[in-house]
Amino acid sequence: MLSSRLVHMVEEHAEELTQGLLSSIRENPRLEAYKSVSADEVRRRTHEVYSHLGRWIGDRSEPAIADSFGGWARRRHAEGVPASELVHALQMMKEHLEKYILASGLGSSVLEIYQEEELHVLVDHFFDKAVYWVVRGYEDVTSAGAAAAKA
Repeated sequence: MLSSRLVHMVEEHAEELTQGLLSSIRENPRLEAYKSVSADEVRRRTHEVYSHLGRWIGDRSEPAIADSFGGWARRRHAEGVPASELVHALQMMKEHLEKYILASGLGSSVLEIYQEEELHVLVDHFFDKAVYWVVRGYEDVTSAGAAAAKA
């Protein structure tokens, strides 16, 4: 992967990225229920994604993403966080990451611009999978609740 240098840079600055995202989440009026989630939990989860970005985007199989993000969705559902807010928080995480990559200013050569583009594609693909598994996690909880109500 040509963009490995950029991934390493993101992982090294995971704490900075996490803090910036947490500030944005606290200020976002679309995330009222999400703000009730423990700040430590949101920080831990966000830092995990940023600090292990290479693992997340390098893992072409989905079981780890399904397990992690499906579980995340089930926990947030239990806390009363709507799916729309969790998906929006993921979108913010992705946007925050992409802005950081662009602001890094590494695209001074054709190769570096290609590396940035490659990373954007990999990040998009990862977050698309994450959103899918978050929604599936919510659906699993909803389906189980509906089945229990019928029984």
